[in-house]
Amino acid sequence: MLFVNTVYKKTSLAKATVGRIRLNLLKLGARIKISCRRIIIAIASACLYQDILSIANKRIKTIPNTG
Repeated sequence: MLFVNTVYKKTSLAKATVGRIRLNLLKLGARIKISCRRIIIAIASACLYQDILSIANKRIKTIPNTG
């Protein structure tokens, strides 16, 4: 839950449960392309959570790699 609190703080999903986040964000009709170095996720421009996904992506990138 600490990861969720860190990534989604100050958004409408800040106090959401993991189940709600999964329902709202991960069940998007997205096109995923995987290459050797990147994972590209293409979502529709009409996606309701586009701003939250952008914020979450920026915050995930700032988390240090422990592996």
